[in-house]
Amino acid sequence: MRKPQSGASRIISEIEETFIAILLGAMTLVTFAAVVARYVFNSGILWALETTVFLFAWLVLIGVSYCVKVNALLGVDIVAAALPRPARRIFGLLAVAASLAFAVLICVGSWEYWLPFVGTRSWYEVNDIPAFEAVQWLAPYLNDGERWDKLPRFIPYMALPLGMTLLIFRLLQAGWRVWTGQQDMIVASHEVEEALADLKQKSGEK
Repeated sequence: MRKPQSGASRIISEIEETFIAILLGAMTLVTFAAVVARYVFNSGILWALETTVFLFAWLVLIGVSYCVKVNALLGVDIVAAALPRPARRIFGLLAVAASLAFAVLICVGSWEYWLPFVGTRSWYEVNDIPAFEAVQWLAPYLNDGERWDKLPRFIPYMALPLGMTLLIFRLLQAGWRVWTGQQDMIVASHEVEEALADLKQKSGEK
């Protein structure tokens, strides 16, 4: 059984959930607006497609770390579920170790890729999304005082290093939960089946 969340942890979870919901809602609204503009007004929104792509990237990369946090990742656990509890914990720790190795490699590469866009490549812009006024105060520090016409790339591209850093943190948390016996594995396929069975049982009782 998972321990109840503390006040601070609950607040952080609500912030993460709200941010993910905002990303999904914004992506849906932009796509809907683009469809309406094309098929109703015979026009288009130039920056809609690129915005949707970046929002989807943020949604996936932030969502993955959140799924690890709440143990919502789906996976095949037929072999692991058939093992006794101590062996399942070993499998769980091995899974965490392999996932951490992958996440660390991607994280290092993503930070190396992203940092130049804050320094030597700070003048790089996206293709279509206009630069909103809120980012222009950074121009004197990052872009030699020149205003950006389009959104600087370091803003949308930050999803990768941020997402991978959060993923490492969440995997460490998951590893600790497996180590301390709070859970056996980091995938939730068996738990989903149990939840569905419980739901059916409750529905039958009603």
